[in-house]
Amino acid sequence: MTELAAVKAALKTQAVETPSWAYGNSGTRFKVFAQEGVPRNPWEKLDDAGKVHEFTGVAPTVALHIPWDKVEDYAALSKHAEQRGVKLGAINSNTFQDDDYKLGSVCHPDASVRRKAVDHLLECVDIMDATGSRDLKLWFADGTNYPGQDDIRGRQDRLAEALAEVYARLGDEQRMLLEYKFFEPAFYSTDVPDWGTAYAHCLKLGPKAQVVVDTGHHAPGTNIEFIVATLLREGKLGAFDFNSRFYADDDLMVGSADPFQLFRIMYEVVRGGGFTPEVAFMLDQCHNIEAKIPAIIRSVMNVQEATAKALLVDREALAVAQQTGDVLEANAVVMDAYNTDVRPLLREVRKEMGLDPDPMAAYRASGWASKIVEERVGGEQAGWGA
Repeated sequence: MTELAAVKAALKTQAVETPSWAYGNSGTRFKVFAQEGVPRNPWEKLDDAGKVHEFTGVAPTVALHIPWDKVEDYAALSKHAEQRGVKLGAINSNTFQDDDYKLGSVCHPDASVRRKAVDHLLECVDIMDATGSRDLKLWFADGTNYPGQDDIRGRQDRLAEALAEVYARLGDEQRMLLEYKFFEPAFYSTDVPDWGTAYAHCLKLGPKAQVVVDTGHHAPGTNIEFIVATLLREGKLGAFDFNSRFYADDDLMVGSADPFQLFRIMYEVVRGGGFTPEVAFMLDQCHNIEAKIPAIIRSVMNVQEATAKALLVDREALAVAQQTGDVLEANAVVMDAYNTDVRPLLREVRKEMGLDPDPMAAYRASGWASKIVEERVGGEQAGWGA
């Protein structure tokens, strides 16, 4: 197989999971902006996700968020997803929106609140059993705002106890994915603030616990690709939440703020053996002012472009330059790949997959946007808290 053929073959195997909540209404802490045609329930979210996969060919699964996507019959929801050409993916928990969680959830000083939070996480595992989902994705808003507000070490003990109980409930083929976030909504201390904290808990839990790297959850200037390389080396990188940021957790379309960073991350994924189903590529974004479905399609395409460039890095030439200490040549090899226009290559890949070479144009021509505006009238649109 030629080098170009190998790159094409790899791109055809790529899978990017889209998040159900990205199809609903979202906004800032000041305002949630409603859009026409937004889904009113999980079923309609899957209808839209099916369209993203139809036109990109590489978005075969949809992550659910509980309780936002709670239904009576998950078998029926799974069947509906399959009828739309997709499957249900990771189950995301929600321990941050109830009034009880003002001082935390699994780290709360009150045992009854901790019990409520853990029971919700166990419920999410039950839903995994019903949907056939492999991954339970956990993000905790837990933390404190003031020195002395709570015992920092004690909160870590509570976190470890909760995670251990949920870990013990996982099936043989199920995983726990632990996400971290530098700050917000807590501003003095966050209970899972960085990859090291997440890694330490996952290491103690065992092989079914993996770390999630959300590309928007770092301090400015953080070398995210170093984190990716380290977690891959340790066998502890379970998933990405792809988005983009200018300042903090902006949840913008992946690659929109810093496409070079996305390329550098994807190179470490390729170099470190992370381009496999064992590392889940997920989107975690909020499309506040842009149309939902086209924005998600664009994000998927941005991931594809960064991946194609990463696959084109001449690793043999790079290894020689690195070994001989040729700093400029090593950088040039990387930059040559990054500066390559891979859009013609991806158009060829899509044609070979039986897809329209331009997913955005294909979506616009499909009439789906006008169809959902006409049909989704009445009811309550899905969004934060819905």
